[in-house]
Parts: sequence; C-alpha cells; structure tokens
Amino acid sequence: MRAMLAFLAALMLAPHTAAGEEVVLGLSSDKVSITTSFNGSEILIFGAVKREKPIPADAPLEVVITVAGPEFPALVRRKEKKFGIWINAASVEVDSAPSFYAVATTGPMDQVLTRVEDLRRKISVERVIRSVGAPADIENAASFTEAVIRIRQSQKLYQHLEGQVALDEQTLFRTAIKLPANLTEGDYVTRIFLTRNGEVVSSYKTSIDVRKVGLERWLYALAHENAPLYGLMSLAIAILAGWGASTAFRLLRNS
Repeated sequence: MRAMLAFLAALMLAPHTAAGEEVVLGLSSDKVSITTSFNGSEILIFGAVKREKPIPADAPLEVVITVAGPEFPALVRRKEKKFGIWINAASVEVDSAPSFYAVATTGPMDQVLTRVEDLRRKISVERVIRSVGAPADIENAASFTEAVIRIRQSQKLYQHLEGQVALDEQTLFRTAIKLPANLTEGDYVTRIFLTRNGEVVSSYKTSIDVRKVGLERWLYALAHENAPLYGLMSLAIAILAGWGASTAFRLLRNS
C-alpha cells in the first residue's frame, strides 16, 4: 500500500511530456531476498498511462508485462528407447534461455500484439529463447526449444498469463507475478508495453534485484570463491554427523 501511495504521488508530480501515451510504473518491491526459508514470493507490478490528449476511441489500449531472469545456455537431450532401456540420444545446446520468464497481458496474445512486434521486441516465451542453430544431423531441432519451455513451465519458471493484467479506465493497470522458490540469483528485467492495434506505442524497462542473503549468501560465496575450503568444511561436517549418529546409536543400544 505504501508503494502504491508513493507511486500516485510521483504520478501527480511528474513533468508533462509531448508523448501521446507514456508508461508510469511502480513496483511493490524492487528487491527479493532468498533466505534458507524462502519458498517463493509475489511481486505486484502496477502503473498508469500518462497522456496529453483524450483517450483515442478507435482502438482499446492493451498492456503487456514481462519479467525475465538471468539468461544462460541450456543443454537439452532427447531420450530414445533402445533394447528396452531409455538412453540419451541427440542433444542440442540452446544458446540462451532466461532462467525465469513470465509474460502477462490484458487479453489474448494474438490480439494485443502483432507477430512483427513480437519478433522485433522478443516478448513471447518462444521469441525470447535464442537458438542460433543445431547440428545438421539433428532432426526437428525446434522440438528441443519446445522441450525447454515445457520443462520450465512445469517448474513454474515459465508463465504465460493471458488476461492477468487488469486495466481500469484505460489508465491504471496492475498485475501480480508469482516468483517460485527455485529462483536463480541476479537481475530480473521487467518490461511494460502499451499497445494499440497490436503495435507498441510506449514501453518502459526496470529491474528487480534477486539475491541470496544471510547463511545462503555466505555458503554460496564460499562455494564459488573458495571451493577447497568449502569442500573441506563439507567433509568435516559429514564426518562429525556420522560420528555423532554412531555415538548416539551406541549409547541407545547400551542403555
């Protein structure tokens, strides 16, 4: 609520521009802290449309919101059944795929955005994944990209939220994006597009900082910056745990 009030105050004090329609954005939080008890979060994205002229009557305004996590290559393997056993067969490395991606719209994607704009802006899940090419001996290479999308959708890492952006009086919009527990640390780029007749008339971009904190942050930093020490510490903990369990079992048996 505090974030919403601050946003409305900023909107009233914002300087006027010559743009026909312009996005003014707010976030319930621009930081997400991953702790040992983190089980997911929800980010409220809200904003308004600032305009100098009356609302055009020829076509309704639509809103598209995307949230994208850090991008990494993804190795996809195809399994085949041979002699009654499932084994890894062909594999393709997708050049770049976001670790998390959510796209929310005010209506069906094919009505709020043209294919040309989607191709130019890389808005839909299919367009945001970059796969330059597959080996010549790979059949149906597109299925590997589809597999990445299917697997991550089942993990709630890819979300297609058609009709989940509320737009009031063609001016105020809002949506909520659920972030699952298995988030990758990094900057989550948030983009907002205003469209009319499927064409983008205004856009805005910001980011949400997702970081590990506390014990999670210390263990992560230790594992990546001082791997030998992390390995020795893990070994020592395992030995102590084994010794403690053995001692406890022996005492219980003798009692």
